[in-house]
Amino acid sequence: MKRYIAEFIGTFVLVVGGCGSAVLAGDKIGFTGIALAFGLSLLAMVYAIGPISGCHINPAVTLGVLLSHKMNKRFAAGYVVAQILGGIAAASVLLIIAQGMPGGYDPSVRGLAANGYAEHSPAGFSLAAAALTEIILTFFLVFTVIGATDLAAPVGFAGIPIGFVLTLIHLVGIPITNTSVNPARSIGPAVFAGGWAISQLWLFIVAPLTGAVVAAVAYRLIGRPETLKTREAEQAPIPDQESRGRPAA
Repeated sequence: MKRYIAEFIGTFVLVVGGCGSAVLAGDKIGFTGIALAFGLSLLAMVYAIGPISGCHINPAVTLGVLLSHKMNKRFAAGYVVAQILGGIAAASVLLIIAQGMPGGYDPSVRGLAANGYAEHSPAGFSLAAAALTEIILTFFLVFTVIGATDLAAPVGFAGIPIGFVLTLIHLVGIPITNTSVNPARSIGPAVFAGGWAISQLWLFIVAPLTGAVVAAVAYRLIGRPETLKTREAEQAPIPDQESRGRPAA
């Protein structure tokens, strides 16, 4: 249960921090500030909850880690449920805060940082462009997570490349889709935005999961097989050297 609570809290922080920066301060900090907010939120959570759950806080990451045999499959469903609930809870809190603005806040009109394509893309990008972008950018994220948490990777530094790559991903993806690469992050705001956000939500579930599969397959082609055994590789991203060789509880 501690793992699931950690994943709930981590996803909550990511969505409040990242989507909150867009909804509450986007006109002041711009795309770069929003990208940094997402990256810093993830960086902080890697070190805060990584030793407990591995800090997936993203169903696509959980799928990629699962396919790489770096977690026990019995935990996967619980991780995803906790992540989705964390995203919805975060979006609900963000909406309450946003409604305190002068004149209020209507999520069905202003979107609550929901992801979209075509007329709901920030820059009007097509469905095909949005799909390809989400697949590729999720590949970047999941590939980095798998590689940075490999047994052969430097100990204690995983959070840095993972946080940086999420920042990079948002710098590229915000104008195209508002950047998902995370079904839980997309589901939360869409629940409250409704309408178009719900009708387009399928893409921001399917594309990130597809990117995760591609990343897992790619890493297995280049990774050392001995580092991808479940009981040896299931661990937090930032444990000490001794715990890297010890199976997770």
